[in-house]
Amino acid sequence: MSEMDKPILVFQTDFTYKEGAVSSMYGVVKSVDRTLEIMDGTHELPQYDTWSASYRLNQSLRFWPEGTIYVSVVDPGVGTKRRACVAKVNGGYYVVTPDNGTLTHIDRDMGILEVREIDESVNRLRGKDTEGVAIFHGRDLFGYTAARLAAHIIDFEGVGPAYPLEEIVRLPDPKAKIADGKVYGMIEIDDPNFGNAWTNIPLKMMQECGFSYGEYLPVTIKCAGRSVFSEKILFDKAFGCVEKGAPILYNNELMNVAFAVCMGSFTEQYHVSYGSEWTVEIGA
Repeated sequence: MSEMDKPILVFQTDFTYKEGAVSSMYGVVKSVDRTLEIMDGTHELPQYDTWSASYRLNQSLRFWPEGTIYVSVVDPGVGTKRRACVAKVNGGYYVVTPDNGTLTHIDRDMGILEVREIDESVNRLRGKDTEGVAIFHGRDLFGYTAARLAAHIIDFEGVGPAYPLEEIVRLPDPKAKIADGKVYGMIEIDDPNFGNAWTNIPLKMMQECGFSYGEYLPVTIKCAGRSVFSEKILFDKAFGCVEKGAPILYNNELMNVAFAVCMGSFTEQYHVSYGSEWTVEIGA
């Protein structure tokens, strides 16, 4: 079997690079098969934030080649009865992860075809004096199982027993909507480097409501019902359509509208964060 026949492994975690956790995971992969290709998604996910893990997985998975195995480890329940699983995703992808909400967005937008619980009696690292470790499944379970799957040591059925799709843990995921000539949604995530705030409102919903690029639209952002931001801002396609320091509503890379400040940080300037309590209302 050639190296090109083996899928790429992509890892995302909340481990950071401050210590050796990521290195240990990759060492396990290479111990299974030194020819496996490992790539990083990110290791800077917010600690314990399964919502961010779910969103970032969904943000990038579809842009990887068919067959890619994506390992996502944000696991505040490690060592408890939460399931460890591999999900088969539409498009030929596999996601290796704790079943703790991380599959929410990918199931919504791409579709999960089947999910299997990892059988630890078969697919767990042995012989490295790790049998008594309950708190590093990224290394001992997820990385190891992903490597065995990528190396074709096991097939998908060899991961472990299937369980019903309806038993997958899903996080609350309010939907965007149009009502009374306005668009309503939520801030799903932030862009931590540039300070943009991404909503779950599709561009096509803005167009259905009759909003066009070049308009100044009334925008209200609330946190738990309390108004945090209320202004008319430009709706346009790129940051440079406003002057430096001005806010803008634009179409982001996932075809949803988002908030930014030209060469600044919307989240810092207006003290905005993300999550289901952060609601957005657009229109008069």
